[in-house]
Amino acid sequence: AMLTVVGRCLIHDDTILTAPGETPDSNFALEITSSPPFKVEGRERLHKLYVHELKDLYSAETQLLEAIPQMRDAATAGELKEAFAHHLKETKTHVSRLESIFKSLDFEPGGHRCAAMEGLIKEGEGLISGDIEPRVLDAGLIAAAQRVEHYEMAGYGTARAYAEKLGEREAADTLQLTLNEEGLANQTLTRLAERKINFMAMDLSSK
Repeated sequence: AMLTVVGRCLIHDDTILTAPGETPDSNFALEITSSPPFKVEGRERLHKLYVHELKDLYSAETQLLEAIPQMRDAATAGELKEAFAHHLKETKTHVSRLESIFKSLDFEPGGHRCAAMEGLIKEGEGLISGDIEPRVLDAGLIAAAQRVEHYEMAGYGTARAYAEKLGEREAADTLQLTLNEEGLANQTLTRLAERKINFMAMDLSSK
């Protein structure tokens, strides 16, 4: 049961309890049956932020569709090339999932440029164009890729939390699926770096 105090009246569930000899007027009845405006406005504000977060992720993912092949081609180690190739396929899937969410929301995915991802990609391009020994470049590419993964994980985690709060359960599950894949991609890069690539970057004598 729910008990609420409004003015000098009590609301017990849907029943209005008044003091002896008093009856609530029509304005009071209207007040208790109307939805509090701040709740609607608050949801709209969060929904706008949610759409903005999705647009940022969509821009980030579409930029990566062009950047990952460059990183794959610049890598020397076969396992690193394979990791980039695999994540490129995943990224295409991530873009499709976001487009599906936008369709369900009746919003277009474009119209926003993720400046953060643009900056991260430029850092990676700087490594590729620099005069760096190939094995050292591999280690640098992993570092650049992991910065990207952490940015995406933060974005997908935030978007999923907004979706859950807004009651967008299907979208929340979809975003969680992508978040899991981004996490696994990051773990793969960590394993490659710690078990092989970083050692090779230090030992340039054995070619």
